[in-house]
Amino acid sequence: MENVTDRTCNPFGMQPAGDAHVYGYGDANADFHVVGDHPGAHGGAETGVPFTGTEAGVRLQHALAAVGLVTDPGEEPAVDNCFLSYRHMRVLDAEREPTDAEYADLEMFFDAELRAITAHVLLPVGRDATEHVLEQYTARREKVDTTDMAARHGEEVYGSGFLVVPVRDPREWDDGDGRALAESLAELMERDYRRESDLGRFLTGPDPYWVR
Repeated sequence: MENVTDRTCNPFGMQPAGDAHVYGYGDANADFHVVGDHPGAHGGAETGVPFTGTEAGVRLQHALAAVGLVTDPGEEPAVDNCFLSYRHMRVLDAEREPTDAEYADLEMFFDAELRAITAHVLLPVGRDATEHVLEQYTARREKVDTTDMAARHGEEVYGSGFLVVPVRDPREWDDGDGRALAESLAELMERDYRRESDLGRFLTGPDPYWVR
């Protein structure tokens, strides 16, 4: 099923309580979904666009640009086959970390948007986002060691329904981390990374019927 919308920002019209939010941004039919933590960690409080307004966010944008998922990195990047969002989209005072209750308060919006995009590849950014994605969308958290995100950076983790590529928090990147991520994604994109099944065998006629 294809999402029909011409909206790049908040394509599904999410309306959580409160005024200051950094909504999901990008291609609503993207194969690649980049999942950050919150605006205080990865930027966007001033621009309204995830992973913008900070050196770390733009650093990540450039890695995505190296494989054609982003063009014109900056405050309003053009995206292709890519969606950017946060697990917790609300802008908080003093850039503090969200509490467990605040994460839970917005979980329904994050989950609904992630499942509406239905990307084939999830790229959680940072340890907290990675653990959440692995636990909620792959049932693999206990089998994947996230204590050393440098070792997990750009690694492919196969789960139920999604391929996950953890990304080290760009605030912690060393020289070469951006290039390493771009190389991992380039290698992945050369293969058939889609997570689909052909149900055409259950239908009359010779045509395949691919579903997520």
